Amino acid sequence: MDNYTIADNFSLLAKLMDIHGDNSFKAKSYSSAAYNIEKLNIQLNTIDEEKILSLKGIGESVGKKIIEQLQTGQLSSLNEYLEKTPQGIIEMLLHIKGLGPKKIATIWKDLEIETIGELLYACNENRLTLYKGFGEKTQNNIKESIEFYLSNMGNYLYEQIETYTIALDEKLKTIFKEFSFYITSAFKRQLETIDKLEWVTNCSTTNFKNFFLQNEYQLITETTNYISFKGKENIELGFYCCSNENLIATLFKTSCSEEFYNEWVKHTNWNENTFYKTEEEIFSIYNIEFVPAFLREKSFILEQAKNKSLPTVIQPEDIKAIIHSHSNWSDGSNTIEEMANECITRGLQYLVISDHSKAAYYAKGLTEDRIVAQHELIETLNKQLYPFKIFKSIECDILNDGNLDYTPAILKTFDIIIASVHSNLKMNEEKAMMRLLKAIENPFTAILGHMTGRLLLSRNGYPINHKIIIDACAANNVVIELNAHPRRLDIDWRWIDYALMKNVLISIDPDAHNLDGFNDCKYGILAAQKAGLTKQQNLSSFSLTEFEKFVETQQAKRNKL
Repeated sequence: MDNYTIADNFSLLAKLMDIHGDNSFKAKSYSSAAYNIEKLNIQLNTIDEEKILSLKGIGESVGKKIIEQLQTGQLSSLNEYLEKTPQGIIEMLLHIKGLGPKKIATIWKDLEIETIGELLYACNENRLTLYKGFGEKTQNNIKESIEFYLSNMGNYLYEQIETYTIALDEKLKTIFKEFSFYITSAFKRQLETIDKLEWVTNCSTTNFKNFFLQNEYQLITETTNYISFKGKENIELGFYCCSNENLIATLFKTSCSEEFYNEWVKHTNWNENTFYKTEEEIFSIYNIEFVPAFLREKSFILEQAKNKSLPTVIQPEDIKAIIHSHSNWSDGSNTIEEMANECITRGLQYLVISDHSKAAYYAKGLTEDRIVAQHELIETLNKQLYPFKIFKSIECDILNDGNLDYTPAILKTFDIIIASVHSNLKMNEEKAMMRLLKAIENPFTAILGHMTGRLLLSRNGYPINHKIIIDACAANNVVIELNAHPRRLDIDWRWIDYALMKNVLISIDPDAHNLDGFNDCKYGILAAQKAGLTKQQNLSSFSLTEFEKFVETQQAKRNKL
């Protein structure tokens, strides 16, 4: 039980109490406890029980419930509410955006709706607008959220499914040890979301059927050479069952996008029934440079491979710094010093601290006086930690009119500015383009943060014309962030090749809110590899000396004002 799990339990308990109309004072205290626990800089499971009861913002009643969870892995009062709440109501609370406890209580008790399907039907019949708090706009937002949720059931982020996939691969190779297994399809291609895990194998469909059905998996698909199942994890497991003769050919075919494979067939005398020892041998026979599965996406990659001109893609060891990170000065968990020391431990050369700007009041965005204090601290730390360096940055909100969140006089005090949209996300394309373009054209903007604001499997990004935005970044010497948080991965890797063609730098940034967040660089790298990004084209691969020159260039741009 880590802090986030404990906090989530208290938060859910508070919401369920509100839905049932129970003790509002207790519900508020549990909600406050969830907030305070999330902000703790120490894991509750590492400290003595007596100390838990004396923590600020916890109190005896909440403290006892924390201890209960640490000892049993359960929160009995939450379990009681879960037992008396319909599953569909809990699903609405957890997954449908725009539905808080009060609205859900109305849906359940007044409309007598208990499932998401019923709620969608009621939206289609325009029934929600008959009740207080549900206007037409709210109803449409709920409908869109339900449709988005239903369309993504059974999908997982790559990061969510990674450990399970690797463990299952090892288990299959142990159980069916006389057969060969190769992970293929979406996971092998490093796609950001996964709706199915697939293997190529010389094991028979009969063997799989016997094993999975005995272990309470549901049979989904069955043909002569393919079979798939689904278990309690709600992820489909598929198996291409081949003879030894076409094992590798099938692996190659299934680890290509349709676009890449069609181009391959068009330009080679490909015979998928030929025996190959390895995928590398396939490329060698056709005198084509080996294309790793993560690059087998767009057709132009094959032309590069034929010309032996594939890029040397970025690797984890090429990251030299953490750019875009939040400390406990805003909504991060760690001090700036802790973050800097973690960078040093990891062998990194510098840290770019970019806490939230003042418009993000919900995240303790920095007011002007706190900016001065933070900069004084950074200067002190830079003297202590030399030659490691901390750069003064800010994730500056792009306001509703496209302006940045501070005056030029304040913006000048930062080394670089990351400009991002955090408010009024439900924009049409015209509005979104106006805000982004105005911010990009602002000479203080050095990096455009998470370009579309998307949250994978949760929220579509606001609509933009990617080419126009990228062209504007090229014209104004603005770097485009590849936000490496596995739920963002924004800019979408599918547009990075166009940015590179326009000589726009990309910056793989973890958007870290704690030390573990530094690890998210990995997922940005996986996405960047799909786009053929090299270390030379990535800002966070710059050495300290190179980054200092980049900062000088950005400051020269703003000094033209």
